[in-house]
Amino acid sequence: MTSAGLQLLAFALALSGVSGVLMATLLPNWKVNVDAGSNIITAIVQMQGLWMDCTWHSTGMFSCTLKYSVLALPTHVQAARAAMVLACVLSAVGICAATIGMKCTRLGGDMETKCYACFAGGVCFMSAGISGLIPTVWYTKEIVANFVDVTVPESNKHEPGGAVYTGFISAMLLLISGIIFCTSCIKKNSEAWLHPSKQQPISTTQPEDHLAYSLKDYV
Repeated sequence: MTSAGLQLLAFALALSGVSGVLMATLLPNWKVNVDAGSNIITAIVQMQGLWMDCTWHSTGMFSCTLKYSVLALPTHVQAARAAMVLACVLSAVGICAATIGMKCTRLGGDMETKCYACFAGGVCFMSAGISGLIPTVWYTKEIVANFVDVTVPESNKHEPGGAVYTGFISAMLLLISGIIFCTSCIKKNSEAWLHPSKQQPISTTQPEDHLAYSLKDYV
């Protein structure tokens, strides 16, 4: 019962992590720059994401431009694209495998097969968490390095946006859920190995009635 409760908790964390990773991948505010200028009326919020750049004026106008050229992007942006898409795919596969391997579901057949599916789901979640942590940390490092560089003009300096924090937290949730799934399966396998099920010996003795009947035939 305790293992099933932990698996439900890990599955809820995984669902939150999948939603957060997908949201962080699509959001345009990976880095943000606020240029107020000399008047608050001319304030401009510039946001840059993995797939588009958006500009939000203080007057309420909002416009976005898609990044069509992949080769023109910086290396950390290209790596962040690939890693976040990989995290989304791995987390989706992990959701399917964990659904089959959870003790509270009737899918997957026998317990041994469900245990393998549960472990595979945990590995997918941990891989997705690592794949989501790498681009968020690398992207933040590039933003900080650009911000502290004195040769960069103030208008070109950015700060980490909400998508970076969302991706980091979601990746941590996926990593934690994967660890819980893997440890629950390993614990279940160790208990089955230490305490194997004992089969009752098959009795080879014949019933007394049958024995008496067979002896009577020879009298």
